[in-house]
Amino acid sequence: MNILVLGAGLVGAPMALDLAKEPSFRVTSADISQDALDRVASSGTVTIRQCDFGDRQVLSTLIAQFDLIVSAVPGFLGFETLRTIIDAGKNVVDISFFPEDPYLLDEQARTKNVTALVDFGLCPGTDGLLVGHAAAMLDTVEEVLIYVGGLPQVRQWPFEYKAVFSPIDVIEEYTRPARLVEHGVEIVRPALSDPELITLPGIGTLEAFNTDGLRTLLRNIRARSMKEKTLRYPGHAALMKTLREVGFFSKDPINVHGTPVKPVDLTAALLFPQWKMQKGEGDVTVMRVIVAGAKNGAHKAIQYDMNDRWDQATETLSMARTTGYAATAAVRMLSKGLFNDRGIIAPEIVGRRPSCVEFILGELAKRGVVYERSES
Repeated sequence: MNILVLGAGLVGAPMALDLAKEPSFRVTSADISQDALDRVASSGTVTIRQCDFGDRQVLSTLIAQFDLIVSAVPGFLGFETLRTIIDAGKNVVDISFFPEDPYLLDEQARTKNVTALVDFGLCPGTDGLLVGHAAAMLDTVEEVLIYVGGLPQVRQWPFEYKAVFSPIDVIEEYTRPARLVEHGVEIVRPALSDPELITLPGIGTLEAFNTDGLRTLLRNIRARSMKEKTLRYPGHAALMKTLREVGFFSKDPINVHGTPVKPVDLTAALLFPQWKMQKGEGDVTVMRVIVAGAKNGAHKAIQYDMNDRWDQATETLSMARTTGYAATAAVRMLSKGLFNDRGIIAPEIVGRRPSCVEFILGELAKRGVVYERSES
């Protein structure tokens, strides 16, 4: 199977390298950055192709040469990239976090006889897989709670944060309104709202705040209450909220000595160098998923916990492991014919099939990413 991985960044590169370990896969990594491609090529197991994903004609020509596509492009390119892949009639596993509704492409995917696994990373991704799996084991679902965060292993003032995925997507996460479900009704709250403290084994006390991570779960899971919250070290949310409210994340140009400047561009130029993970720096990824409801008339809660740390030996970040290896597990699932439904497929739909969940969790466990399940 010829596989193309779009994106050779923090997550895209480890995905390409992981897939290249499969004897039956021939893997190519594509990116606009030659430096990023050179780092992937140094392994000697992955072919590289330089490509501007913003040029749909060039992208279409490239995609046509492959059997299956993995999309790890930044969110602002995600939707149109997915449209191009589907239009080419290629099956795809997509981890790009784009704001558009992926189901807008469902009819196109079905017409093209394409399986498009969308949001198949960590969150969205494995969280939805586990929610769908747990919900299928209950008669009714009352509550879904998702806590997830990627954190630097070492806390450093002032931000106590490093971007373990696309930094521009982090800013989007802090500005995009959060959709929640309360009393069975979908509502909208500002990102960074409703902060709370939560203590997790192995890492200590973190703060959790609303972000727009439910995505397709809003469509596919019926629950009276459903929330997704991002985890950071305490104090981070207030700092980011201050920057947002002052206007540092605004995309509307302001006049600075006669020159129009987008505040978000200035903010990005200042923050991103400080948020960049330096060589030798490690990260931690934590997630807790709780699905509670009723089974045979009795209350039942199913909980999954994951606490992962970077692989120092290979210098693979934990966020890359937990996100990328979920996607590569999905690629292997498709290659083995374990799932072949057509159209736009969200993780929670795959989660309804125990054999698929067992396979993906098994592939993750082989790579040291372990989800512990408990019930009450």
